Amino acid sequence: MEANLLFNLKKFMDDDLYEYTVQQLSSFQQLCFEHFDQRAVHTDREGQPKLIRYDKFGQDVSEIWLNEGYKKTIQETYQTGIVGYLHKDIPELNRKATYHYSYAFGYLLSQVESGFYCPVTLTMATAYLLDEYADDELKDKYLPHLISTGDTELYEGATFLTERQGGSDVGANETKAVKDEGCYRLYGEKYFASNAGACGVAAVLARMEGSQPGTKGLSLFLVPWKKEDGTSNHINIRRLKDKLGVRAVPSAEVELNGAIGYLIGDPARGFYYMMEALNLSRICNAIASVGIMRRAFIEASGYAEQRKAFGKKLTESPMVKDTLCKMAVRQEVQTSACFELIHLFEKVMRAKASSEDENILTRLFIALLKARTAEEAITFSHEAIEMHGGNGYIEDFVTPRLLRDSQVLTVWEGTANILGLEILRLIRKYAVHVSYLSWIKRNLQGNSIMNEGIKELEELLDFLDGQKEDVWTYHAKRLSHLMCDLLLSAIAIKDAKSGDERKKAIAEVWLDMCWNKSYKDEKMLSVRYFDLIAESKGTALNV
Repeated sequence: MEANLLFNLKKFMDDDLYEYTVQQLSSFQQLCFEHFDQRAVHTDREGQPKLIRYDKFGQDVSEIWLNEGYKKTIQETYQTGIVGYLHKDIPELNRKATYHYSYAFGYLLSQVESGFYCPVTLTMATAYLLDEYADDELKDKYLPHLISTGDTELYEGATFLTERQGGSDVGANETKAVKDEGCYRLYGEKYFASNAGACGVAAVLARMEGSQPGTKGLSLFLVPWKKEDGTSNHINIRRLKDKLGVRAVPSAEVELNGAIGYLIGDPARGFYYMMEALNLSRICNAIASVGIMRRAFIEASGYAEQRKAFGKKLTESPMVKDTLCKMAVRQEVQTSACFELIHLFEKVMRAKASSEDENILTRLFIALLKARTAEEAITFSHEAIEMHGGNGYIEDFVTPRLLRDSQVLTVWEGTANILGLEILRLIRKYAVHVSYLSWIKRNLQGNSIMNEGIKELEELLDFLDGQKEDVWTYHAKRLSHLMCDLLLSAIAIKDAKSGDERKKAIAEVWLDMCWNKSYKDEKMLSVRYFDLIAESKGTALNV
């Protein structure tokens, strides 16, 4: 199994959970690369979800057909407890898992079927909302199905936010909730509803009659896809989206025509509940990104090792060594950063013992890493295609699918622009930069190589202080990029302190790559450390 994944799990798990997790991950990794991967090829090409709009009597049933291989992947994935063991005990340990457990499985799953990790993410989010905020009656009825590991019928989840007129502007949503006997009836449209027709229940934002405008007027409802008798819950699918990638997940335009829904929690806090779930989903997005990065590296390095050109292996070329070594470094540092974030997230979401600084710092790290890793997943997919040459553009290889699937990760759960605005909000409302700089300096442990970067950030923040809104917004993504470079550099240095020679080499290459702006490179670290960091002669199961 991948050394860096084990390194991060060992860092953040106690011995019992670590040993159990590694055992389960080993079996799951074999499933992923020996079975899920081939099923994903079929789902992507011939076996995409299909909308069955009408039955033989002409009645609108709005059902979704899923191929049998994909349904087998669904069953085998949820049986690992990727969702369930966040909310119920692992039988062998008599305790719940941490988020590290779930995200480790997501990391492996994303390397072979990132499309399906979307429904898993949505199920995680729905289960969290129900467990945390629903009343006991609603929780007892539906939560066991969302967290099923084979012990009861599985209901996958979904979160329906986006409406045609709103998009990222959720406050513009118009879906109405009308009180009925013991429930509410929802009327409206959801324009980009992922896992529609495949989910058992969906968490849906809607506006009660008489509520105020904007996000403060949105309440959260649990909406079963079907009634208890198996008939339609007045939900119709207009059409499935014909997407560039992640074709495994059915994304649809959904009409709610009086669908029965049950209120979750305080009606005035629906948007805030959903934002908590969104942070969970954004970490999933980052994990999917580093998973695709890992697969792209595996494919690029494996191909370069066996491909000969002009009488030599590609891996004998300094240019190829430079590319592969830097891919390995970037992927490992960002993966370590994600697991560092998960450690903070676990404390905020589960232990309930976090400080306000930790809460805000977690939100900042989520925004920084979601934006960076999503962009990197696309770049890595491109690098893998280029390493293969013409073969990389052919659908017989996995590389085209990696590129198509990675493209959505910059859009799902907030674009770079939206995340940049989130970072500005955290700085201006909560002064998160103070906590952030303190965290960075504390983790540098005396290393001075980033002093210029820290100075540049402090000067940029001083310049922005007191500026007009347009000036702040203009600099949002530049600010995000610099803060993320500093964060990742601190993570690389922190990993190197473990004493591992490979981690020291990774940190040295990362810091030189990030902060040495000279075009002249006398050290050529990526070539010097290629054998230690990037050389790969194994298969996808053991690199």
